[in-house]
Amino acid sequence: MTSEITAARELASGLARFGWYTGIGALAERRAARAGAPRPPRPAGRVVPDSRTIMTDILDLFRRDAALVRDGAAAATSDDGSASFADHIDRLRAMFLDLPRAAERRADHETTTARTHAGETHLPDYFVQDFHFQNGGYLSDKSARLYDVQVETLFRGTAHAMRRQALRPIADFMMGRDQRMMSLLDIACGTGRFLREVRRAYPALALTGLDLSRPYLNEAERAMRGLRPASWLEANAEAIPLEDASQDIVTSIYLFHELPPEVRRIVAREIARVLKPGGVFVFVDSLQKGDREGGWDGFLEGFPERFHEPYYRHYTIDDLDAVFAECGLAAVSAWPAFLSKVMVRRKLTA
Repeated sequence: MTSEITAARELASGLARFGWYTGIGALAERRAARAGAPRPPRPAGRVVPDSRTIMTDILDLFRRDAALVRDGAAAATSDDGSASFADHIDRLRAMFLDLPRAAERRADHETTTARTHAGETHLPDYFVQDFHFQNGGYLSDKSARLYDVQVETLFRGTAHAMRRQALRPIADFMMGRDQRMMSLLDIACGTGRFLREVRRAYPALALTGLDLSRPYLNEAERAMRGLRPASWLEANAEAIPLEDASQDIVTSIYLFHELPPEVRRIVAREIARVLKPGGVFVFVDSLQKGDREGGWDGFLEGFPERFHEPYYRHYTIDDLDAVFAECGLAAVSAWPAFLSKVMVRRKLTA
């Protein structure tokens, strides 16, 4: 009975999060419209799911998230990594203040402010641009501070639950294993919100977060406050600075849709290289075309029209099964999670 009460509380928390960010999203859209932000019209004939279908799917997502807590695969949601509610409000305020400028960047198709933050670093060209029209791309302190509230606002509070779906296959893999002897690498860890969830579920697991952005790694370190720290690598996933077969688990959360096609393949090979034989790779990213029937492809077509996502269209049609299989990462399972998909692969032992 206690576990069912816990699950009910987590479901209520998820729905409250959805309500909160739905309200924030409505206010943000209103402010952006006043600032002159253009909203691309939906092309005639494009089909998207109706509101009832969307709400049913969101409810299912939150139920699955609550089941993670019930089953001990995730800790109950307590916060979003902000230092306090006041800090959360301050981040939202900063997001609203940035909306008029963001509208200008979108209208002008301005995607180069990241270059001013790149300096003399040897970052790949595909990374030094303003994904989502964020000021500074992924290379500014401001972007790192605003990223999570921006993403949750965009997806109406569901991003946290979609991301946490990766905890289920991790729990399955960890069953019967001593977490003190295990290691997990999160590729493109960003602000560290997923690693925070892993740490809360596995206090003794050795965690490493890798990212190209120092500001985002700094934010990730702050997100882990009060918890056993992770190790942080400021590095390119095309050349992971870890030994062969050194990791039991590798995760990738919303990275591949922001990589050029040829880079996806390089990163996949690196993931396979650092995984131990029999180790597991857990992938969470956007749906691809054909993953779901009923108009979901219409959402995928609209996303790059609203946001600067130069590699997204190709991602939606890329054969990821073949990409991973060619690296010796065998399919275990895959399933949709609202607008995301989860793929679980196992490194072959021979």
